[in-house]
Amino acid sequence: MKTILYVTDFYYEAKGRKYYEEDLYITSHLKEHFNILIGHPHQVLSYLDIADVLVFRNTGSVLGYQQYFEKFVAQAKEQQIITFNSLDGKADIKGKQYLLDLTEMQYPVIPTVDNLKDLIKLGAPEKYVIKLKNGADSIGMEFLSKEEILKIDLKGRLIQPYLDFEYEVSFYYLNHKFQYALYAPNKEKRWDLQEYTTTDKDLAFAEKFVQWNAMERGIVRIDGCRLKDNTLLLVEVEDLNPFLSLDALNESKRKDFLENFIYALGQL
Repeated sequence: MKTILYVTDFYYEAKGRKYYEEDLYITSHLKEHFNILIGHPHQVLSYLDIADVLVFRNTGSVLGYQQYFEKFVAQAKEQQIITFNSLDGKADIKGKQYLLDLTEMQYPVIPTVDNLKDLIKLGAPEKYVIKLKNGADSIGMEFLSKEEILKIDLKGRLIQPYLDFEYEVSFYYLNHKFQYALYAPNKEKRWDLQEYTTTDKDLAFAEKFVQWNAMERGIVRIDGCRLKDNTLLLVEVEDLNPFLSLDALNESKRKDFLENFIYALGQL
């Protein structure tokens, strides 16, 4: 029986989400198939060689331990530790630079710039959204007018137009295969999620980013927003430790996902 080091932070607090409940639920099922050891992300370097697979799950934002996390990534790669997710993603695991890159490559993403001279590329919105390049969980997010932007230091920040979208929708993939989708019909309650029935067009949108990211293995969440004209634009690609919102799924879909997750880990 394989041994899994399941890395999580039971004490991390996030608005609208109870990370510890999801991880307790997942590990309660994994223990039937694997030896499970649970570790904290701030101590993981001491235990890299004690398990067959390291599963990096609901650890919250790495902002509070960025240097330690970077050391973990480097050491895990050097020691060829098998991690899930793999650490080769190009999106949130490396910060928000990819939003700038995807904008330049003309992907269907919320237009993103990082300097004032490029504001014209964002049109003429009533206000702008300012995000940290290394941000997560809405940490450091601000909503500012153009006049207010001109007065702040934009170093290490991104600028996006504020969009009056209809709702946000998330597509969940496991090892490049679509699993389920959830959406927030009330955009003021981002984490009040319901199951979402996808169309072929929806999945074509999401899979553009799964293919672009080209991560070897793991769970990826593609977050998009539905505009008034029915188009979708990318909000983010979460490729490090996406919260899965399993409690929003019906029992059948939840069971299917867990079986697929268990199978994927068993193949490593």
